Amino acid sequence: MSVVSPKIWIVANFKETQVGKMKKGQPVSIKIDTYPNKKFKGKVDSIQLASGAKASLFPPENAVGSYIKVVQRIPVKIVFDEDVSDYTIAPGMSVVPKVKIK
Repeated sequence: MSVVSPKIWIVANFKETQVGKMKKGQPVSIKIDTYPNKKFKGKVDSIQLASGAKASLFPPENAVGSYIKVVQRIPVKIVFDEDVSDYTIAPGMSVVPKVKIK
């Protein structure tokens, strides 16, 4: 048995250099690999206040002693503006979201 919410949203992991100009409510163009000829419309719902690594139960802790800068990924929740109940959209599908920034 698996438990999946009937509400559908996307969590996109953007690079930290990309989220600087993102704000709640900005429009998003969404392309799902399952439906290559359809562009869905959505909006930014929220931006997580920590990177995926810091929010993890087991964050990576490198104890090597050398410092290498790694661009972190910040989870951004995107909700659909349109009714997507006629489409089969499931967790784990490949999605390409494009946030429109002024």
